[in-house]
Formats: sequence, C-alpha cells, structure tokens
Amino acid sequence: MNVVVLNGGSSSGKSSIARHLQELLPEPWLHLGTDTLVDALPPRLREGGEGIGGIGGPAGGGEDADGVVSVGPAFAALDAAWTTGVAAMARAGARIVVDEVFLGGAASQRRWRAALDGLDVLWVGVRCDAAVASAREAARGDRAAGMAAAQAQAVHVGVTYDVEVDTSRTDAVGCARIVLGHLPGCD
Repeated sequence: MNVVVLNGGSSSGKSSIARHLQELLPEPWLHLGTDTLVDALPPRLREGGEGIGGIGGPAGGGEDADGVVSVGPAFAALDAAWTTGVAAMARAGARIVVDEVFLGGAASQRRWRAALDGLDVLWVGVRCDAAVASAREAARGDRAAGMAAAQAQAVHVGVTYDVEVDTSRTDAVGCARIVLGHLPGCD
C-alpha cells in the first residue's frame, strides 16, 4: 500500500489522523491534501470567482452564508493538476496520506480513482457528527462558519470506502490505529 486517502468534511479530524499515522507508520509517509493546495494558491484564488470561495475565516473572502464552498474554473484546473501530481509522486515511490474533502462526493472519488489507477490505495471515510465538527470549526476560527456542518454528510454521498472512522466517537490516535490495522504489514 502506498496511498491512504482520508475523505471527510472540514474540521472532521483528517489532518490529526494523518499526523498520527505518520508517527505510527514504520516508513516515512508524506501528508498532502486540500489545505496544502489551498495554502499554495495565490491569494486572489482564495476569494471565490475563478478560484475557491467559502474557505476563509471570519476575515477571509468569498464565504457563502451557508458554508458552501464554491469552486471556479481556475481552481478546478489547478486541483486536477494537483491530483495528477500527487499520483505521480506515489508512482515515483513516495508513500502518501491524502487529506481530502470530496466536495463533489462520488464524482470527486472517481477523479481520484482515475489519477491513482494502478496504485495500491486504502480509501478511508472520516466521519464526524456535524455538531462536533461545527464546534471544532468555531474553536479554530480559520474556517467560514457553517462549512463543517454543510460538509459533514455531503462529502460522503456515493463514496465507497475500505474503512470508516468516526472522530466524534474515537480520538484521532485511535482512528489512526484503526486505519493502520487495514494497512498490510502494519497491524
């Protein structure tokens, strides 16, 4: 296995699980994902329009009042290149934990499946009760209000997983151990 894809809504605990996996796995794994891509964007593409909107905190740009993230054509093109690049890194021998938000549900997974075709991938659903994710979102202060609640279920619609964890019932290290138990040679 050389790729683990963690899919869950904003503030569901994906990044914490990824960090614990990096500590628990015997070999080095890279942690790459949506936040990595968004942080690399020019600021103008983080304000909606051609880029991505609804991701900023209270002072950020492009928020929708209902917490829905909008994706413009420039971001979509960069996201497609990003996905292909992550897959190329895995094909070159890097082990990667992908921390992703399938805004398009099943369509997002199909895009990732196509990019990762031929690689050994573990698909992990990271679930979190909307109220718990919303409380985490408020405590973080770097996300648009309502994003966690809007994504809590939507990102899982039509998506299939090898394993699912729930961070509202199990802490991040416990979830990482569950994932680890599904990786060959790591149980």
